[in-house]
Order: sequence, then C-alpha cells, then structure tokens
Amino acid sequence: MTFCNPYQVVRDFEKAVAEYCGSPYAVTVNSCTNAIFLCCKYLAVKDVEIPKRTYLSVPMQILHSGGRVFFRDELWTGEYQLRPYPIWDAARRFTSAMYHPGGFVCLSLHWSKILGIQQGGVILTDDEKAVDWFKMARFDGRREGVAPKDDVPILGWHMYMSPEIAAEGLVRLSFLPEHNDDLPNDDYPDLSKLEIFK
Repeated sequence: MTFCNPYQVVRDFEKAVAEYCGSPYAVTVNSCTNAIFLCCKYLAVKDVEIPKRTYLSVPMQILHSGGRVFFRDELWTGEYQLRPYPIWDAARRFTSAMYHPGGFVCLSLHWSKILGIQQGGVILTDDEKAVDWFKMARFDGRREGVAPKDDVPILGWHMYMSPEIAAEGLVRLSFLPEHNDDLPNDDYPDLSKLEIFK
C-alpha cells in the first residue's frame, strides 16, 4: 500500500496559494496572527506603527515579538502595512496577484474570511532565506519529517498547518474566483484607547 506524504499536501497548498496570489513563495501557519508574529520576530521589529482600528491580536504580536506599538489614524481596506517594515496585514483580502514584491504579506484563512477554511494563515514572500526560517520556526524549530531527537536547530514555535486543513484549502481554492472583493473592516474598535497598549 502506498501512503500519501502529509507534508506534500501542505507544500501543494502553499504552491497553489503562491501562484494564485502572485508570490514566489507561500508559507502556511495555523493563523494570520502567528504569521504576523513570525514576520515580526524574523525582522526583529522595534517601533511599529499600525492603524488604531484593526484586530486586537496585531499589536499583541508586535509586543510579544519584542517591539513597541504606535497607532496611526488611517482608513484602510483589505490590508495595511506595519510601518516602517515590509510586513502587510492582509487578513481582510484574498485575491489574485495581490503580493507586494519585497514584502511579507500575511493572510488569514479563518472560516469567516474569503477562503474560509477552519483556520490558518499564510506568509507570502520572495525571500528564500526567510522561507527556510519560517518553515523551521513554525515547526518547533525543526525540519519536516525529522524526529525531535535528531533535529532541533533553532528555537521555534508550534504553529504549523495540519495536512487536513491544507487539503481543505486546496479544494476551496480550486473554486475561488480570480478576483474577490475585500471584506469590510468598519467594526474594529479604537485600540489606542485600550490600557494594555499604553
């Protein structure tokens, strides 16, 4: 009996998302929140400026990664930049040819979003060195298919996407139209008023 390689299902989904979004590479994780966290850790962010009306976990991940959060008054749709870094929170967007060259574009695959699988996130990038780091960092600091006793080269996190969710993503992606409108984002509170971010 021949068995499917579960890592290949995830790789196939990553390749399909990269092609759809116009990015050289795509790295899956278990949420957009963790995609943003890994990008912040990889770039060792310091002072980061984001819109004051966004999802609560974004400033939290900046803080968790060792950075400081500053808020700006900005109306945005679909995505925004974590300035001055080339990190984009694109949790409200999923459409073709959306990648920003030279950037780290973070997508949400949550059931309430455009692709709408159970959960998941993606980092779109053209940085091959970053891809290698993200893939190990998301998988407890080790390489796919290598037992922990044999390979823990870096300090990592438990953030990988399961093959079952990747398979669901492949199916849903095959039915997605070429263009999708951004999701609305007019119900976010003003995070600059929250005590935890002062």
